[in-house]
Amino acid sequence: MDLSTLDITCFQRAIQLAIEAEAQGNLPIGAVICLDGRIIAEGRNAIWSPTFNPNRHAEIEALRSGRQALWESSRDMTLYTTLEPCLMCVGAILLHHIGCVMYGSADDYGGASLVFGHMPLYFEEEASRVEWLGPAYPEECDPLFWRVMTLVEQRRESGM
Repeated sequence: MDLSTLDITCFQRAIQLAIEAEAQGNLPIGAVICLDGRIIAEGRNAIWSPTFNPNRHAEIEALRSGRQALWESSRDMTLYTTLEPCLMCVGAILLHHIGCVMYGSADDYGGASLVFGHMPLYFEEEASRVEWLGPAYPEECDPLFWRVMTLVEQRRESGM
């Protein structure tokens, strides 16, 4: 996939956020939202630290950080995330009416692309309006995904 300079800049910021998340004891996943050539919102995974909150996925954090006044332009927004969104994040992305999602690495463990074609009608209609692009930056994001899987496995083995 040919990425623009803007795409690369956005992915690099998402990667930086992922690394920050990992340094804080969370999964290395980051996300940014871009509108009109600039980043308007960003988020990083925060499910384990500072306190356990399984809703604090990078994509959800980015959606929460967006300014309310900009949501009328959500169809013109692109959400960049280091990892293919999970089912919860896909639902939130669809409800926010984001126009394009670019994910860096595929996630055959927890990614939600397998549900496309099997969702309730409203969500299928919304998903058809979104441009889904990925894996778009695997050379940079796959190593983050491998660290995600290692951390998830370590927590599972320790009973957490």
